[in-house]
Amino acid sequence: MKKQLLFIFVLNLLFGSQVVTAKELNLLPLPQEYTSTKGQFSFGKVDLHTSVLEGDWTMFIQQNGGVVDGNANSKITVNIVSELGNVPLNRDEAYRLIVKSSEILIEAETERGVYWALQTLTQLVEDKGKRKVIKSCEIIDWPAFRVRGFMQDVGRSFISLDELKREVAALSRYKINVFHWHLTENQAWRLESKLFPMLTDSVNMTRFKGEYYTVEEAKELVEFCKAHHVTLIPELDMPGHSAAFIRAFRHDMQSKEGMVILKLLMDEICENLDVPYIHIGTDEVRFTNPTFVSEMVEHIRAHGKKVISWNPGWHYKPGEIDMTHMWSYRGKAQKGIAAIDSKFHYLNHFDTFGDIIALYNSRIYNSECGSEDLAGVIMAIWNDRVILDETDNVRQNNFYPNMLAIAERAWRGGGSEYFDKKGVILSDKNSVEFKEFADFERRMLWHKINSFKGYPFSYVKQTNVNWSVTDAFPNGGDLSKVFPPESNLDKSYNYEGKEYGTTPVTGAGIYLRHVWGGLVPALFKEPKENHTAYAYTWVYSPKAQKVGMWIEFQNYGRSEMDLPPLAGTWDYKGSKIWLNDQEILPPTWSAKHTQRSNEIALENENCVVRDPIAVDLKKGWNKVFLKLPVGKFSTPQVRLVKWMFTTVFVTLDGESEVDGLIYSPNKSR
Repeated sequence: MKKQLLFIFVLNLLFGSQVVTAKELNLLPLPQEYTSTKGQFSFGKVDLHTSVLEGDWTMFIQQNGGVVDGNANSKITVNIVSELGNVPLNRDEAYRLIVKSSEILIEAETERGVYWALQTLTQLVEDKGKRKVIKSCEIIDWPAFRVRGFMQDVGRSFISLDELKREVAALSRYKINVFHWHLTENQAWRLESKLFPMLTDSVNMTRFKGEYYTVEEAKELVEFCKAHHVTLIPELDMPGHSAAFIRAFRHDMQSKEGMVILKLLMDEICENLDVPYIHIGTDEVRFTNPTFVSEMVEHIRAHGKKVISWNPGWHYKPGEIDMTHMWSYRGKAQKGIAAIDSKFHYLNHFDTFGDIIALYNSRIYNSECGSEDLAGVIMAIWNDRVILDETDNVRQNNFYPNMLAIAERAWRGGGSEYFDKKGVILSDKNSVEFKEFADFERRMLWHKINSFKGYPFSYVKQTNVNWSVTDAFPNGGDLSKVFPPESNLDKSYNYEGKEYGTTPVTGAGIYLRHVWGGLVPALFKEPKENHTAYAYTWVYSPKAQKVGMWIEFQNYGRSEMDLPPLAGTWDYKGSKIWLNDQEILPPTWSAKHTQRSNEIALENENCVVRDPIAVDLKKGWNKVFLKLPVGKFSTPQVRLVKWMFTTVFVTLDGESEVDGLIYSPNKSR
């Protein structure tokens, strides 16, 4: 039976896109099956019949200009059914949605399925004159993976309750269903204890001192998540990452005294938080007590909670843990234990434009869909480096664009690779992968305008940004004054008796070598240290205008204690950029420290958190040229050197792309 269901699901992945017949469909994530039909539902007086989420449905009708009226001819009918047909997996989140001229019918096996149907309907609403309408269609939909989540590390970087609620509410609209709340770290224990108030005393914190969540606030967030059908998973990291615990109690967690205290804390947390799972960490630590993990798992399970643990971490046999959470390239799923994939899903390492391509294209744990042993994925933000402003925390990590990418991938399933083929490089424009990403980008930018106004959402269109990049040759030669000529742009160049050609590539951010080296492929298959490449394009502007530029040659990871560039330089590599043969100088760097430290805030090193550089485009073609040297792939100033560049024209406020521009290395319009 399982094989038959999987076969049905794979067929849908392969051919489901043929079912989507509506032009310019803006749904995100795309449903598994969508069929456009004739007609449209118009909001006016609506007869509502539902046994679940009545308040949500009433608000939905009212927000779209309608009123609930039991005598109306138009109806919205919500039915909880015993079984939905043609749903191969995760039936508890599946729904059927039928929109006709006079009726909307929703069927689901659970309230959560109804909630996801409501989110889909909300995205389908269009303006038509003075009325809101929904075009007639039929949808049957279900998630490929049952865990589709995000993690905020509030142990290192405190985030206000209002901001966490904002993120949960925004992402639940895109069927994200898990919030992983990493509450404790070396820097601070962020959850109040009535038994041990010293835990959250500011003297026991080293960062964001005195900032924590009260028990009442934690309960409030749990209920808020439930209302948005998001499962909250609190993580109390043990026995590692526990310096804050040791400062408060003067006992290691693995000691006899530490375990007594920790069990009392778990009693308090389990009794106060109505959540199904407790995440216990267990990674990056030397175990000195061989019974610590098994005792803590047993103790928490006795409260009726399921337990999650990092992998690598403690090693379990089936039945000894409820779920493992994979991190780093070494994480491995185990047969008989459900697993969550976060191996290559650390937003704190991602840049703004390149990594989202790999993320969107990637299969989750290299699987088409979930299973009993593969639950899904969580995107994580680990700010080892302090970021003082919580809005910058969202913007630096390109949070919402990346979350929308994984929202679609985790719901739809599929993908073309596991970060291991094209990686961060967009495929040929005629390829299926390119067309799918371009369509996702179009829909994502529609939602940026229509759903994320006022949110930090630093992404602009990049599937139209075309470059030519030279092969890399040993540092020392400088072709910047003669390359490229305005004619014969695609010729090969001779340097020290060797021929060097150019490679076409598309994107606003291009990795020549990824920060994770060979684990994630980039433009150069075998990048070498102490080499130089060049990149160029021509940009056609329909008029003379002043615009902004996002420029970056080292996207600073939020988990690194790297030094800022020196004054007057873009980076430590010697990167340079010219517009119409005039060199563009770097901004004034806010940070000027010369000693590496995670406690010195990351400031304006990354382009999305500073004002774009104002430049003048002339009417017609404008030449953009970049010199891209690299020294070592790890230096005393920057631990993980990214051989890359980000260059794209944006509005002066950095909110959107500049209309009407054409990026073409060969001046093709």
